Parts: sequence; structure tokens; C-alpha cells
Amino acid sequence: MARPHPGGLILSYVVSGRIGDLRLPPIVAAARADGLWRHTCFEAFVRASTGPAYCEFNFSPSTQWAAYQFSSYRSGMGVATEIAAPRIEVRSDKVTYTLQAALELDGLSSPLHLGLSAVLEETNGRKSYWALVHRPGQPDFHHSDCFTLEFS
Repeated sequence: MARPHPGGLILSYVVSGRIGDLRLPPIVAAARADGLWRHTCFEAFVRASTGPAYCEFNFSPSTQWAAYQFSSYRSGMGVATEIAAPRIEVRSDKVTYTLQAALELDGLSSPLHLGLSAVLEETNGRKSYWALVHRPGQPDFHHSDCFTLEFS
């Protein structure tokens, strides 16, 4: 993760292992799409330092993406239309897969609280859920316990 300038955020996700066992969609033209989290997807949850409102970002290996805003925990969901399209780059070899997403978040004040996560789907259909922190029980990337990084 890097903050190259105020409002800018660069997120890099790296998966290592048998990359051929992951179900990775083909790269298509970058565009908004819903339901990306149902398959291999990298996510970021971003909340400004004040209030319960937050944004959810989904980045697909296809370079499709989504941005949603919530007024509070899983409530008041809407498409974050003011968010500019992220720049998504992917690289892959037999043992490493990298997705990098560059965002412009001019409307969010610092410090930011972030939760980073991933849904990885294997070619056999098995899914695993990854996060910097999981709260007890079922994975719930929206829960405030997952917003563990503070970034100025």
C-alpha cells in the first residue's frame, strides 16, 4: 500500500503458490461490474477517520471493478459514482500473481482506516477468504474489526 500524493492510494495484492490452481477470469476492458466478489476478487474497505460511513472497492483479475458507499455497517449501500475508475494492472507467472489498483480518493479525509481482503476461487470451485484481520466466526470484511490499518 502506498499514498503517492494526497487523495491517491495504490494497493498491491500478491498471491504466491500454484497460480494455475486459481480460477482467474480473462482480462477484458476495464469497466464497472457488480458481483465481482463471487469469484476471485481483491477488495479494499476504506473509512475516513470520522463517522461510520465507508467505501468498498472490488478489483477483479479481469480488470473489472466496483465501488460502493455505505452509510454504516452494511447499511445505506449505493454505487459510489463520484469515484474515478481505478487503474488496475495484473502480472502473473507460475508461482506469483500480482494485482495493483491505483485509486483517487480526493473526497476522503485523513487518516484513513483500511481493511484489505481477497476472495480466492480455485479451479475446483473451492473458495477461501483472506483478510489482514478476521473477526471471530464467518468472514465479514465489512465489520469494523477488519479496518485495521490507519493510513495518513
